[in-house]
Amino acid sequence: MQYLLMIYRNEAELGKLSAADRKQMTADYGAFTQSIVQSGHFKAGDGLQPTTTATTVRVREGKTLTTDGPFAETREQLGGYYLVDAKDLDTALAIAARIPGAKTGSIEVRPVMIYD
Repeated sequence: MQYLLMIYRNEAELGKLSAADRKQMTADYGAFTQSIVQSGHFKAGDGLQPTTTATTVRVREGKTLTTDGPFAETREQLGGYYLVDAKDLDTALAIAARIPGAKTGSIEVRPVMIYD
């Protein structure tokens, strides 16, 4: 079964990281990604640009409305994701717990819908 592991982090705190801390974070994510590629769990994954680059789209009464930024103000913002193949939720949760961002943010784990 496929699971989407959504990485939430505080963008303001991320912006305060030193160059050395950013380099270490990049290395940690590289090592994690390589490990799930090698284990066969990896399907896809990417980081996202900051929420300041986002545009929210809504359609109301047939009219498309766009606004700059995210839909809601929150303490943590969606910063990236991994799509993994795991035999069950427990396996997906164990993978999510190894994501470096879990140490400072949160990881939302959701099964991907299967359409028959």
